[in-house]
Amino acid sequence: MTCIGKRLAGRISVAGMLLMLFSVPALAGFEDFFKGVKDVFSGGSSLSEGDIASGLKEALVIGTQNAVADVGREGGYFNNSEIRIPLPDPLQKSEKLLRLAGYGAQVDAFSQSMNRAAEAAAPQAKEIFWQAIGDMSIEDARQILGGGDTAATDYFKNKTSGRLQELFGPVVHDSLAGVGATRYFQDLDARLKALPFGESLGLDLDSYVTDQALNGLFYVVGEEERKIRENPAARTTELLKKVFGAAR
Repeated sequence: MTCIGKRLAGRISVAGMLLMLFSVPALAGFEDFFKGVKDVFSGGSSLSEGDIASGLKEALVIGTQNAVADVGREGGYFNNSEIRIPLPDPLQKSEKLLRLAGYGAQVDAFSQSMNRAAEAAAPQAKEIFWQAIGDMSIEDARQILGGGDTAATDYFKNKTSGRLQELFGPVVHDSLAGVGATRYFQDLDARLKALPFGESLGLDLDSYVTDQALNGLFYVVGEEERKIRENPAARTTELLKKVFGAAR
């Protein structure tokens, strides 16, 4: 590892430890940073590329922590219409039939329990995101800072999707059972097959909820990134104050 790499790794480790010890206020964003940082990479500042990359990493640590905390609380998925996990397509097609047959309460309970399972799994993502941030190179930082509104989110998708899928799968499976979703699903499936014209739902529930949970998580990470790029900064560390001060 180069000297710069060691310095970056040290800084992100310190940032991670600080953020685990102290609650971080909701992001207002880092508009000044993103407006001025391109000048730094083109030689318009006395700060080093290492300082700028470390500032970006600290910003992303805060942003991903906020995203995970947002979706990982009770109601984080279910109360957010943008990421609420919908009924699977086979069940949506049969929902009216089930409600007419008097199973509306079971349908509602199943919908809520799927989202509760996703909320239970979400906190597992924080360490995976932070590992990806720690692995970020100077070139990665260049591409993120010069990219579109969700360039960092795209970076996370590329670097973490496989690991998150592996991590979320077992947690979602246990959570689905724990909150009753598996039982509700099996009950609805049996009741549907017993109705005239009813068919089996034919669904891998674990995979469906895992995929939907990750889609929702990345959506919220993308929204946090937009805040980072568009809104005034909350300068929570000395490094960020140094970087933002130079970028103004």
